[in-house]
Amino acid sequence: MGEAKRRRDAKLPPRTSRKETKPNSLNIFLKYPRLPLYIGLLLAIYLVFDWIHLNSPS
Repeated sequence: MGEAKRRRDAKLPPRTSRKETKPNSLNIFLKYPRLPLYIGLLLAIYLVFDWIHLNSPS
């Protein structure tokens, strides 16, 4: 006997499908997947300019 028949005979409502819910967190890296790349590039540019400033004669 299948589950649908058993549920109908027991006068239970049909089984609803379970949807997997993702956690409702504010994970910015999932929303913007290239953000780490941009942050790394900005940091690298900052370090290059800082290194130039450090080594320039003043």
